[in-house]
Amino acid sequence: MSLAKITQVKGLALAVPGDDIDTDRIIPARFLRCVTFDGLGEHAFRDERTGPDGVDRPHPMNSDQAKKSSIMVVGFNFGCGSSREHAPQSLWRFGFKAFVGGSFAEIFFGNSTTLGVPCVTLSKDDLAQLSDFVQKNPTIEVTIDVEKLTVTAGDKSWKASIASSAREGLITGKWDPIADLLEGASKVEKTAGALVYVAKN
Repeated sequence: MSLAKITQVKGLALAVPGDDIDTDRIIPARFLRCVTFDGLGEHAFRDERTGPDGVDRPHPMNSDQAKKSSIMVVGFNFGCGSSREHAPQSLWRFGFKAFVGGSFAEIFFGNSTTLGVPCVTLSKDDLAQLSDFVQKNPTIEVTIDVEKLTVTAGDKSWKASIASSAREGLITGKWDPIADLLEGASKVEKTAGALVYVAKN
């Protein structure tokens, strides 16, 4: 069953500077005890946004811009550390539909893709330009074109990259492997029924 084809993501962008931002910073471990992912969005970057005294700290995720943005501009090796699926889930539930960075940890990248959330990369210089642009022009929409592999903001455009398999899955609506498995359930049952070592009722 094909899901929505994700060829472009448009929206305001929020820059969250810094390299090697790991999944524990994105969603602290104490919030992993949930049965579902519901409500995780409010805890994204919790320990960086709020001090031990409960007072908000100066952090991009506490800004009014964060509430309006659907694209996050990050640094290099974003989402490293433990493989917790909760990290992209929390950011997606906060409202982010795409990420632009220098590089992404492999598991974070995969978990994001299966949510239909593109993680595209720019060169170091281009990423610095985009990050500077969105901080100085918070009301200008950014467009990530997954099909054409570009990131555009105002009259500026940069060449982007993404793994070809992820790109193909996103633009064809085949980004969720569970949906593919469910679609092929009848074929799975047929194949299993033909196997002599599968117990039959």
